Amino acid sequence: MVALLRHGGIEKAGRELVSATMQGQTALSVLHERLGSFDNPVADALYRARREVAGWERDGIQVLPLGDVRYPNRLLDVFDRPALLFSRGTVLADDLGAAIVGSRNAGPVGRAAAEALAVGLVERGLTVVSGLATGVDTAAHNATIRAGGRTVAFLGTGIKHFPPQNRDLCREIAERGAVFSQFWPEQHHDRTTFPQRNGTMSGYSLATVIVEATECSGTRIHARKAVEHGRPVVLMRGVVEGTDWGRETATEPDVHVASNTDEVLSVIDSFLDRSRQIQALVSAIG
Repeated sequence: MVALLRHGGIEKAGRELVSATMQGQTALSVLHERLGSFDNPVADALYRARREVAGWERDGIQVLPLGDVRYPNRLLDVFDRPALLFSRGTVLADDLGAAIVGSRNAGPVGRAAAEALAVGLVERGLTVVSGLATGVDTAAHNATIRAGGRTVAFLGTGIKHFPPQNRDLCREIAERGAVFSQFWPEQHHDRTTFPQRNGTMSGYSLATVIVEATECSGTRIHARKAVEHGRPVVLMRGVVEGTDWGRETATEPDVHVASNTDEVLSVIDSFLDRSRQIQALVSAIG
């Protein structure tokens, strides 16, 4: 898979590979189609890929291709799942978490709400998922760690890069949870990486809570992707009243509006009950 994605581009070839695997093809068969029937180009590509993977693993980076038993189960539900993930920390394929996201420039009220929500999720045994940015993300990650919970971060860059102001936090998250990236480890961010990251974070999560955001916030992309994925979304009332996209998103199915953290956690409880009922139904049918 690494050889194929290096040849065709991790985004474009990744989409093609996801489609191919749904039709029963393997990464190796697609690689042969790309490079032709001659053995040498394929062998050379595989040799280079094996060396790359070995180097990443020596650096403590886990390589999680689609189809690996460690690949996050909830991402298998979404149409735009990445073909390849990189991770540091403890990967749980059946991780059950909720995303807390919002503005990088959140004020004291927004940061306090993120912290309270994180503690509430920890008390419910949920993983707190966020994006390691300043503001709401940082508040949620830190509060989770202080509460002794598990937190997961998704990066908008390769896993060898992270926000410099959160260097120590990134290491701590890897020790207490996991850090994920869908980009080549050495890749820097560009205008496409954070929207892609937001979509993957949505797919990983049971639900998304948007604490605070502006009209131009990238959080609106996360909200849109969560709706596309069929994931529940909770918008704090300030997001709905303060942005056009928030008002529009609030009209979508399974999008909820909450005035305070207690209301958010009540909605989360209803999601958990729904999930348990579905699991019980599936078990009964099985």
